[in-house]
Amino acid sequence: MSSASAKPFWETKTLAEMSPSEWESLCDGCGLCCVIRFEDEDTGRIIPTRVHCKLFDTDACTCTDYADRQAEVPDCVQLTPGNIQQLKWMPLSCAYRRLHEGRPLAWWHPLVSGDRETVHTAGVSVRRQTVCETALKEPEDALEFEAPEWMAERGTQDRSS
Repeated sequence: MSSASAKPFWETKTLAEMSPSEWESLCDGCGLCCVIRFEDEDTGRIIPTRVHCKLFDTDACTCTDYADRQAEVPDCVQLTPGNIQQLKWMPLSCAYRRLHEGRPLAWWHPLVSGDRETVHTAGVSVRRQTVCETALKEPEDALEFEAPEWMAERGTQDRSS
Protein backbone atom coordinates (compact mmCIF):
# COMPACT_ATOMS: atom_id res chain seq x y z
CA MET A 1 0.00 0.00 0.00
CA SER A 2 1.74 3.16 -1.14
CA SER A 3 -0.92 5.85 -0.92
CA ALA A 4 -0.16 8.98 1.05
CA SER A 5 -3.09 8.26 3.38
CA ALA A 6 -1.42 4.99 4.45
CA LYS A 7 1.67 6.85 5.64
CA PRO A 8 1.93 7.98 9.25
CA PHE A 9 1.29 11.65 10.01
CA TRP A 10 4.98 12.42 10.66
CA GLU A 11 5.78 11.41 7.08
CA THR A 12 2.99 13.45 5.48
CA LYS A 13 2.86 16.64 7.56
CA THR A 14 5.36 19.33 8.38
CA LEU A 15 5.94 20.06 12.05
CA ALA A 16 3.85 23.22 11.69
CA GLU A 17 0.92 21.26 10.21
CA MET A 18 0.69 18.82 13.12
CA SER A 19 -2.12 18.94 15.65
CA PRO A 20 -1.17 19.52 19.30
CA SER A 21 -1.64 15.81 20.07
CA GLU A 22 0.46 14.75 17.07
CA TRP A 23 3.16 17.24 18.11
CA GLU A 24 3.24 15.93 21.68
CA SER A 25 3.36 12.31 20.49
CA LEU A 26 6.69 13.04 18.80
CA CYS A 27 8.39 13.22 22.20
CA ASP A 28 10.16 9.89 22.58
CA GLY A 29 10.58 10.16 26.35
CA CYS A 30 14.39 10.09 26.32
CA GLY A 31 14.74 12.86 28.91
CA LEU A 32 17.68 14.52 27.15
CA CYS A 33 15.75 17.79 26.97
CA CYS A 34 15.52 17.80 30.75
CA VAL A 35 19.23 17.75 31.57
CA ILE A 36 21.07 20.90 32.55
CA ARG A 37 23.29 22.26 29.79
CA PHE A 38 25.81 25.04 29.63
CA GLU A 39 27.01 26.99 26.63
CA ASP A 40 30.62 28.07 26.43
CA GLU A 41 30.37 31.81 25.75
CA ASP A 42 33.62 31.85 23.79
CA THR A 43 33.13 28.82 21.56
CA GLY A 44 29.37 28.31 21.59
CA ARG A 45 29.99 24.68 22.53
CA ILE A 46 27.06 23.06 24.32
CA ILE A 47 27.98 21.10 27.44
CA PRO A 48 25.27 18.69 28.61
CA THR A 49 25.48 17.33 32.14
CA ARG A 50 24.14 14.32 34.00
CA VAL A 51 22.09 16.70 36.15
CA HIS A 52 18.36 16.89 35.55
CA CYS A 53 15.73 19.54 36.18
CA LYS A 54 14.01 19.36 39.54
CA LEU A 55 10.73 18.40 37.84
CA PHE A 56 12.19 15.41 35.98
CA ASP A 57 11.24 11.91 37.13
CA THR A 58 14.35 9.85 36.38
CA ASP A 59 12.48 6.52 36.52
CA ALA A 60 9.56 7.48 34.30
CA CYS A 61 11.67 9.82 32.12
CA THR A 62 8.93 12.44 32.20
CA CYS A 63 8.23 15.84 33.69
CA THR A 64 6.29 15.61 36.94
CA ASP A 65 4.37 18.83 36.16
CA TYR A 66 4.52 19.17 32.38
CA ALA A 67 1.38 21.31 32.00
CA ASP A 68 2.59 23.92 34.52
CA ARG A 69 6.36 23.44 34.28
CA GLN A 70 7.10 27.02 33.27
CA ALA A 71 5.50 28.36 36.46
CA GLU A 72 8.05 26.38 38.49
CA VAL A 73 10.93 26.47 35.98
CA PRO A 74 10.63 29.76 34.06
CA ASP A 75 13.59 28.99 31.78
CA CYS A 76 12.12 25.67 30.64
CA VAL A 77 12.03 25.93 26.86
CA GLN A 78 8.78 25.06 25.14
CA LEU A 79 9.55 23.39 21.82
CA THR A 80 7.66 24.76 18.84
CA PRO A 81 8.02 24.38 15.07
CA GLY A 82 9.29 27.95 15.08
CA ASN A 83 12.13 27.55 17.55
CA ILE A 84 13.65 24.16 16.75
CA GLN A 85 16.22 25.57 14.36
CA GLN A 86 17.60 27.90 17.05
CA LEU A 87 17.88 25.20 19.72
CA LYS A 88 21.35 23.90 18.98
CA TRP A 89 21.34 21.92 22.24
CA MET A 90 18.58 19.60 21.05
CA PRO A 91 19.77 16.00 20.92
CA LEU A 92 20.63 14.69 17.45
CA SER A 93 18.36 11.73 18.16
CA CYS A 94 15.34 13.94 19.01
CA ALA A 95 12.30 13.33 16.80
CA TYR A 96 11.56 17.05 16.50
CA ARG A 97 15.09 17.74 15.33
CA ARG A 98 15.21 14.69 13.05
CA LEU A 99 11.99 15.66 11.27
CA HIS A 100 13.00 19.32 11.06
CA GLU A 101 16.24 18.21 9.38
CA GLY A 102 14.36 15.93 6.95
CA ARG A 103 15.48 12.70 8.62
CA PRO A 104 13.09 9.86 9.49
CA LEU A 105 12.19 8.81 13.00
CA ALA A 106 14.58 6.24 14.43
CA TRP A 107 13.60 2.56 14.66
CA TRP A 108 13.42 2.81 18.46
CA HIS A 109 11.02 5.76 18.50
CA PRO A 110 7.75 4.69 20.18
CA LEU A 111 5.68 5.80 17.17
CA VAL A 112 7.74 3.46 14.97
CA SER A 113 8.30 0.58 17.41
CA GLY A 114 4.87 0.72 19.02
CA ASP A 115 6.53 0.41 22.44
CA ARG A 116 7.29 3.29 24.87
CA GLU A 117 10.13 1.20 26.37
CA THR A 118 12.17 0.92 23.16
CA VAL A 119 13.80 4.32 23.71
CA HIS A 120 15.16 2.94 26.98
CA THR A 121 16.18 -0.52 25.80
CA ALA A 122 17.96 1.03 22.80
CA GLY A 123 20.13 3.06 25.19
CA VAL A 124 18.84 6.43 24.02
CA SER A 125 17.23 7.68 27.22
CA VAL A 126 18.81 9.06 30.37
CA ARG A 127 16.65 6.88 32.60
CA ARG A 128 18.32 6.45 36.01
CA GLN A 129 21.57 8.06 34.78
CA THR A 130 21.15 11.55 36.22
CA VAL A 131 21.19 13.40 39.52
CA CYS A 132 18.67 16.08 40.48
CA GLU A 133 19.74 19.71 40.39
CA THR A 134 18.43 20.14 43.94
CA ALA A 135 21.25 17.89 45.17
CA LEU A 136 23.83 20.50 44.12
CA LYS A 137 25.07 23.34 46.31
CA GLU A 138 25.50 25.72 43.36
CA PRO A 139 24.05 25.47 39.83
CA GLU A 140 27.58 25.57 38.35
CA ASP A 141 28.36 22.35 40.26
CA ALA A 142 26.52 20.58 37.44
CA LEU A 143 29.71 21.01 35.39
CA GLU A 144 31.25 18.30 37.59
CA PHE A 145 28.82 15.92 35.85
CA GLU A 146 29.65 16.75 32.23
CA ALA A 147 28.23 14.30 29.69
CA PRO A 148 29.63 15.40 26.31
CA GLU A 149 28.75 12.00 24.83
CA TRP A 150 25.10 13.01 25.11
CA MET A 151 25.60 15.48 22.27
CA ALA A 152 26.30 12.57 19.89
CA GLU A 153 23.62 10.71 17.98
CA ARG A 154 22.15 8.04 20.24
CA GLY A 155 20.47 4.77 19.35
CA THR A 156 22.29 4.31 16.08
CA GLN A 157 22.84 0.58 16.48
CA ASP A 158 20.32 -1.47 14.54
CA ARG A 159 17.56 -3.56 16.09
CA SER A 160 19.57 -6.75 16.09
CA SER A 161 22.39 -5.29 18.22
